Amino acid sequence: MLETQTIAVLQEALQELDCRFAHLPPVPNPQPPPPGSEAAVSSVLHEVASRLGDNFPYFHPLYAGQMLKPPHPVARAAYALATWINPNNHALDGGRASTAMEREAVSQIARMFGWEEHLGHLTGGGTMASLEALWVAGQLRPGKKIVASSQSHYTHERISGVLRLPFEKVPTDQRGRMDLAALESMLAAGDTGCVVATMGATATGSVDPLPEILALRSRYHFRLHIDAAYGGYFTLAANLAPETRAAFDCIREADSIVVDPHKHGLQPYGCGCVLFRDSAVGSLYKHDSPATYFSSRDLHLGEISLECSRPGAAAVALWATMRLLPLIRGGEFAQGLEACRRAALELHSRLSADPRFLVPFIPQLDIVVWAPKSQSAERIFEQAARRNLHLALARLPGSFFGLPDEEVLALRSVLMKPEHEQWIGRIWEILDAASA
Repeated sequence: MLETQTIAVLQEALQELDCRFAHLPPVPNPQPPPPGSEAAVSSVLHEVASRLGDNFPYFHPLYAGQMLKPPHPVARAAYALATWINPNNHALDGGRASTAMEREAVSQIARMFGWEEHLGHLTGGGTMASLEALWVAGQLRPGKKIVASSQSHYTHERISGVLRLPFEKVPTDQRGRMDLAALESMLAAGDTGCVVATMGATATGSVDPLPEILALRSRYHFRLHIDAAYGGYFTLAANLAPETRAAFDCIREADSIVVDPHKHGLQPYGCGCVLFRDSAVGSLYKHDSPATYFSSRDLHLGEISLECSRPGAAAVALWATMRLLPLIRGGEFAQGLEACRRAALELHSRLSADPRFLVPFIPQLDIVVWAPKSQSAERIFEQAARRNLHLALARLPGSFFGLPDEEVLALRSVLMKPEHEQWIGRIWEILDAASA
C-alpha cells in the first residue's frame, strides 16, 4: 500500500550529498557508539510504526473525508534529504541553498496566478499565511474591519481577534458563496478595510464571485485578500465551470493571496504560502537583529516574514515537486486536479439521481456535500467507515438543501486524489450499502 520505491533513490541522493562535503576533515569519534544503539533505534521506530498504524488510511482512495492528500514521493524524499542538513530559512546563514529554492518555488506559484512582480514566502500553513496578509491589511487600514463570508475558514475571525481588528461575517447565497447585496450593505458603512474572498470554502468548495467583488472594490476602495488555501491550484484546471473560471481568472487583481502547497500542492505538512502584489509592503516588516543578517547584503527571508525559524526542508520539497511537475495548464499536475473535479461531478451525479439524498448544488471544485432525507447522517458515516469508506460530516445551513432548519448535519466528501476518479464506482457501492 505505502510507496517505498523512492527509498533506494533517496539513499543514492544522500550519498551524493555526502560527497559534496568530502573536502572537510574527518570528525574523530571520541568514543564508540553505545552498545546496542542500532537495535534500540530499530525498536523505537517499530513502535512508532505501530502507533502510526492507528491513523485513518489517508493515502488510500477510500479515504474521502477531510483535506488530507498524500505528498508526492519526490516531496517526501527531498524533505527527508534536506533534514540531514536541517536548514533554517530565516536567514541566509541558516539556509543558503534552501532559501534560493524557496524564492524560486514561490515565484513559480506567483506566476501561476499571473504575477511576475510580487513579495512572498512560505509559512507553516494557511493560518500563518493569512495572519501575515491580514496583519498587512491592518497596518495599511488601521482599525478598519475585516469581513469574510459565513462559509469562510474560521481562522480569519480568530486572526482578526489576535490582531485586535473588528471582524464581521457576510451571509452567503444558497450555493455557499458570499452574498453581494449583504457585502455592499456592509461596505456602505465605510468602516471595512479588507474583504476576504474564498476560492474554495473548506466545507463546501464554494468559490466567491470574485468579478463582482472586484467591481465593488472599485467603488469602495478596500483591500482584497484571496483565501485560496484550498482551491488556489485549481486555477490550472481546464474543466472548471465558466462562472468558476471567471473567478479564478480575476485572482491576479487581488492585493494578497494565500495558497497551501500542503493541500493540493502534494507537500507534507506544514507548507503554506503568502503572496503580496505590491512588494513595497515589505517595508512594514522592517526590523533589526544583532546577530543574524550579516552574511549577505541580499534580502533574507526573515526580513519579510513574521515567523522567524522556518523549515528549509519544506522549501526543498516544494522546489523538487515543481521541478518534476511544473505548474502549467495542461501539464501532469493540472491533469491530476481535473481528475479530482471529474470525480466530484460523477459522485454528485449519482447522489442527485438517488431519491434518498438531498444534494444542494453542483460542486465548483472537488468537494461534494449531501444530506440523507430520512436517515441519520451520523449513522451512514459510521456504517461507511465500518466498510472502510471514510467520509466527513459538516453542519451546513438548511437553506442550502431547501429546508427550513437552521442547520443540517450533512455528509461531505473531499475527492482530492486523482485516483478517486477510478474509485467512484467502489465508493458508491459502499455508500449505497451504508445507506440501506
